[in-house]
Amino acid sequence: MAFDRLPVRRAGIDTYQQPVVYMRSDCHVCRAEGFEAQTQVEVIDKGRHLLAILNHVSSDWLSRDEIALSDAAWTMLDATEGDLVEVRHPPVLESLAHLRGKVHGRPFTYAALRALMEDVSQGRVPDIHLASLITLCAGNGLDVEETVALTRAMVDVGERVAWGQTPVMDKHCIGGLPGNRTTLLVVPIVAACGVTMPKTSSRAITSAAGTADTMEVLAPVDLDLSTMRRVVQRERGCIVWGGNTRISPADDILIRVERPLSLDSQGLLIASILSKKVAVGSQRVLIDLPVGPLTKVRSASAAEALSKGLVAVGAAMGLQVRTVMTDGTRPVGRGIGPALEAADVMAVLEGAPGAPHDLRERALMLAGLVLEMAGRTPEGTGTEMARQVLDEGRALAKFIAICEAQGGLRMPPKASHTYVIAAHASGSISSIDTRLVARAAKLAGAPRDPTAGAVLHAQVGDQIELGQPLMTLHAQSEGALQYALNFMRTQLPAIQLAAATGP
Repeated sequence: MAFDRLPVRRAGIDTYQQPVVYMRSDCHVCRAEGFEAQTQVEVIDKGRHLLAILNHVSSDWLSRDEIALSDAAWTMLDATEGDLVEVRHPPVLESLAHLRGKVHGRPFTYAALRALMEDVSQGRVPDIHLASLITLCAGNGLDVEETVALTRAMVDVGERVAWGQTPVMDKHCIGGLPGNRTTLLVVPIVAACGVTMPKTSSRAITSAAGTADTMEVLAPVDLDLSTMRRVVQRERGCIVWGGNTRISPADDILIRVERPLSLDSQGLLIASILSKKVAVGSQRVLIDLPVGPLTKVRSASAAEALSKGLVAVGAAMGLQVRTVMTDGTRPVGRGIGPALEAADVMAVLEGAPGAPHDLRERALMLAGLVLEMAGRTPEGTGTEMARQVLDEGRALAKFIAICEAQGGLRMPPKASHTYVIAAHASGSISSIDTRLVARAAKLAGAPRDPTAGAVLHAQVGDQIELGQPLMTLHAQSEGALQYALNFMRTQLPAIQLAAATGP
């Protein structure tokens, strides 16, 4: 065995998206190379390179002459048990000099950002330097020119799709609003009108469900680019997970580090959104900005500033961008969690009695705007065109066809355990704390368990009687259900009631 090579094994440890390797501190390679814990190391196997964080092991589950890989590292390296892998210090990154330049007041150039994004997309930049990049971009750290350069750099280091036709439509929501699963309705409505709309979506990071999580309950979303292209050529639309492509690959890595920092950066947000739209071949994009005290965009003035930035950067990238401010003060639909939100979507598509009216109307409005932007109908008539497509069953037929093209339609599963939270008094619902409700859904197991979450039985303004159901928690295990329920009992009421007034 070569001195710098070790047999590799899978550790069976989930480190999310962070590749981690495990070595004994008394391993001859660790001692020879001076590898400290939390050092970044490069692992090479059959020509494939992986950059990962090293954790030292002192127990006997790992022998001193082997290396173990976390699940993320194992997948990235595509290793085979027992391979002899080379372990060494990673090369020096010259791109990090651009971070130091920004600290000293030198604006980012496209060349600097291209070099940084290349290293980021290849997993070469340690998290500590990613955190410094995100901090430098926070607030107003990026001007419009730098934001355009960052967007272009993020596109240029990944794959890019061209559809050979026009218009190619897209729609995005800034997020932060539980149950707002309009994409699964907008795409089939628009595609049923003969308009091309390839939609790549994300999984949840801090929410109870992302668009991809909800769609995955109904159909496969883990498609590669060639399969995605076939689906769109056949059905005019798709709803797939963007993480299985190399479309703006640096963005997913930046998001992983950005979220725990809780730093707002308008430039990073704009680059994140628009780089993926450009890379997937979109030409005209509608962006939904839910505005509310508990959403990502908390005021009309903040929405206006973000809207101007999106439109300006979009224009520089050759995109026609239109924004729409929507109500972000209350949840949308009834279900919160992948399967429960999927059930809402299917109820709207099928025209079921009791289907969530707010989800239906919000989706029709957004689909109508997309159709108007596509030139399929005059300004002001899009909502009615979308309504007709939905009411005639054409949207349902198109959604089923898209699901079948992506691998087959399946019905949403149901949780094994539920608990109804009832009203403690009579009155009218004055407010619903979207963050508390979403947190309860997550504690019940969503989105890791697609059946988990919460269902709201009433909306703001509804008159409620003592003992009437307000919300039902769903979980796959009794323990998860009690965990979520205990959380709800320790908080201020997530659903606030105004006392009933006499005649």
